Amino acid sequence: MFERFVERRAKEALSDTPVVLIVGPRRAGKTTLVRKMSEDCRTYITLDDQTVLEAARSDPAGFIRGLDKVVIDEIQRAPDLLLAIKKAVDEDYRPGRFLLTGSANVLTLPRVADSLAGRMETIRMLPLARAEIEGRQPTFLERVFSGKLESAKGAAVGDDLVHLVLLGGFPEAISRDSERRRQDWARSYLTSILTRDLRDIAEIEKLTELPKFVRLLAEHSGQLINYSQLGAGINVTYKTGQRYVGLLEQVFLIATVQPWFTNALSRMVKTPKLHFLDSGLLATARGLTFDRVTGNRSTFGALLESFVFAEVLKLMTATDMRLSAYHFRDRDAREVDIVLERDDGMIVGIEVKASATVKAADFGGLRALAEACGKRFASGIVLYDSTDFVPFGDRLAAAPLSALWG
Repeated sequence: MFERFVERRAKEALSDTPVVLIVGPRRAGKTTLVRKMSEDCRTYITLDDQTVLEAARSDPAGFIRGLDKVVIDEIQRAPDLLLAIKKAVDEDYRPGRFLLTGSANVLTLPRVADSLAGRMETIRMLPLARAEIEGRQPTFLERVFSGKLESAKGAAVGDDLVHLVLLGGFPEAISRDSERRRQDWARSYLTSILTRDLRDIAEIEKLTELPKFVRLLAEHSGQLINYSQLGAGINVTYKTGQRYVGLLEQVFLIATVQPWFTNALSRMVKTPKLHFLDSGLLATARGLTFDRVTGNRSTFGALLESFVFAEVLKLMTATDMRLSAYHFRDRDAREVDIVLERDDGMIVGIEVKASATVKAADFGGLRALAEACGKRFASGIVLYDSTDFVPFGDRLAAAPLSALWG
């Protein structure tokens, strides 16, 4: 069993908060984690059981009445339970009473969005990070803010790196021996998301068009979002395309990344960027295999950028720093793939390159970001396919991609 970064945070939250909600994609390992945490002292209830689900939906208040020190799995299937939990917590505010999981972001549903404000802590749990798979305690974020990255021994490079990116982070996919079996699992997973999970949270007008829409999104992963273009791909309006993107974000298939900008500069692009949250699913949606990627490395860049973005989000759950993730692009097309802003205002820029060499020109976006930030700029890193750490001037350097988990 893998040790998960969020376990420590969840235990800390249960010690002083009545309700803790762990949200993330289905099959990311949430159930395994909460079962482990409830072995001795918690009742476990899953709303994937149809009989239990019917009871929860028909009488939410009666279902919750008398429950204490309980795990409720897949809470998005009966979101009205959150209103009943609010009432129970208001009557008895002891910490650690309810540990919930959700495979959809139920807090975006209007009727429950504000019901547990101040009573609940929400923790996001994504599929496995490389550091979790390898049993390492990550220090990348701390080192990049302090400017103390270095060369990586035993780094994954070349074909080994391609393999790791195509593998993704879902425990069940990783456990399968062959690429064909992993992609069979990924296709089944995508079908389940589109035919089941979305129905838990919304009415979908063109359900049969969603697989095509997901393939369109996969082709645009790592790019600025154009809702009109995406909607036109399945003959729906701009607003419907935007709604579909929002729903797929709610079930943690994709993420939209807001732009970083400052009022001091007016020439910044303010369009969100799109990423898949698992590179294995992204590869399957695009029909990319190990042979196809190694035979045409131009397909690897978008996969790699989404892989790094998801890894950074996972590392953010393991650090005590309070960080927000953005992207940066100005009107001169100078861009930085990932911008991390710490709660004290310090900024780190991360650029991702699929090549084994880095040139001074690759730092153009990072230099523009440094200029925009001034003294707030902590460091700028180009992550690339190598084992070597190479300084490129004041607060700028190239570092191995394996530094993310090394």
